[in-house]
Amino acid sequence: MIGLLRRILAKGPVTIMLQDNLSDVAESDLSGPPKPVVIVCPGGGYGMHADHEAEPVAEWLESIGVRAFVLRYRLAPHRHPAPVEDAFAAIRYVRSQAASLGVRPDLVGILGFSAGGHLAGTACVRFDLAPADKVLARPDFGILIYPVITMQAHTHGGSRTNLLGETPDPELVEALSLERQVNAQTPPLFLVHGANDGPVPVENSLALASSLARYSVPFELHVVEDGPHGFGLGQPGEPTDWRDDCEKWIRRRSLDSVRS
Repeated sequence: MIGLLRRILAKGPVTIMLQDNLSDVAESDLSGPPKPVVIVCPGGGYGMHADHEAEPVAEWLESIGVRAFVLRYRLAPHRHPAPVEDAFAAIRYVRSQAASLGVRPDLVGILGFSAGGHLAGTACVRFDLAPADKVLARPDFGILIYPVITMQAHTHGGSRTNLLGETPDPELVEALSLERQVNAQTPPLFLVHGANDGPVPVENSLALASSLARYSVPFELHVVEDGPHGFGLGQPGEPTDWRDDCEKWIRRRSLDSVRS
């Protein structure tokens, strides 16, 4: 199966072959210094891809000077580890092709919403699961928006069933409950969640933040008082609009990388 890379240029879309299920929405050329890059994982309960959490997010990232790719990872009936294998493959591809893609190999991030947030979080917390090149597969930072974190209490039942099946092995449930798998090698994370999120309770992000603090992993957590599940990029001027805070956070990551 061959996926498509779509680069939108002034003269119209140009399609070239790329890695499975990875699309590029860049509107600019690759001139200038290398940029940070983010792989976007839309949500959808591991059963679909929510379009408003896909290309529009990548286009926003491109507008602030961050290269962006959308990963259409495998869904149910595919089970774990298929989705995270796709994420690791995308990270390795972008990092290994950094020069030709105009990106910084030391600033490869991953962003996910809801179940896509669980996928992005798994890539960050469980990069030890990568089948090969674990160092190349580890993201340098992660952005998790109303993410599914746990496969235990407070999980999203549909995501858990689509990813692990109806009666998953308890050891697998533990291994993919990300709040229980954080360690000192976990990369910095930016978290956003609605306090009144029904399908994916805020306890998911709170539990992860607690674990990150325990291991002194840098993180930033934004809890929105009124943030029903699925607000995507949010509405400009509303509390659900997390873009400015996230842009500042990414730029701090870039500066920290240069200083080190």
